[in-house]
Formats: sequence, structure tokens, C-alpha cells
Amino acid sequence: MKFVSHSVNDTYAFAKKVADKLKGGEVIILRGDLGAGKTTFTKGLAKALGVDETVTSPTFTYVKEYYGRLPLYHFDMYRVADADEVYELGLEEYFYKGGVVVVEWNKFDDVKDPLVIDVKAVGEGVREFEINDERIGD
Repeated sequence: MKFVSHSVNDTYAFAKKVADKLKGGEVIILRGDLGAGKTTFTKGLAKALGVDETVTSPTFTYVKEYYGRLPLYHFDMYRVADADEVYELGLEEYFYKGGVVVVEWNKFDDVKDPLVIDVKAVGEGVREFEINDERIGD
């Protein structure tokens, strides 16, 4: 499924569609270039899950935790060198907490059944999201 966003509100609407299908235990891997809209999607997902806090990129902390209908664990692996460093930090433990894990700049090498969303900037303020996963559907 492809979704084209022309605004932050469009991105939030797409994130809500995804959030409405989540039950807990999912790992969402967001793939895309710097500035593509990964964190904006995560903000919309958090809002749709009932998170009241302001969501910010965890670039310098690796992970931030938020609580709503389901716990949301937001990872940013941009500064992580490789999978060995991820496992040294013990971050894979979040996969088993029953919440939703969102990973930007994935460095995990053995995520079981991730929900992968590709994000691309395709024009000024226009983003394309592509997800090929039957759990989300149309």
C-alpha cells in the first residue's frame, strides 16, 4: 500500500490508520533518508495511541518511552555503529515488553516479522509512505 502525504495532518492520518491495527508486540522499522518524515510519522503514531507527551527524536538517548493505549518505544539508531553495539546496549529487550517498537535507522539484524515502512520525500512538503504488510491492509 502506498500513501502520499501533502501535510503533517496527512501523515498523522496515515499513522492513525496504522495505529488502529496495532495490538502490541509489533516492531515497526522506518526506512528513509534524513528529513524524509520518519519522526513526524512516529509523532502521529504516538498521538493515535493516546500519548499526551511531546514526541522528540531520541538521537542522543537511543530510545524514548511513551505511554498511551499501548506503550511506545521509539528508537533512533543513527549514531549506533552496528548490530554489535545495539546488542551491547541491551536494546532488543524492548521487543519483548508487549508495546510497539518504532525503529529509525535500523541496526538490528534479526528482528522477527517487522512491519517495514519506507518513507520518501518526493517533493516540497510531499512524502510517500509504502508499506507491504497484510497486517495493515488498505
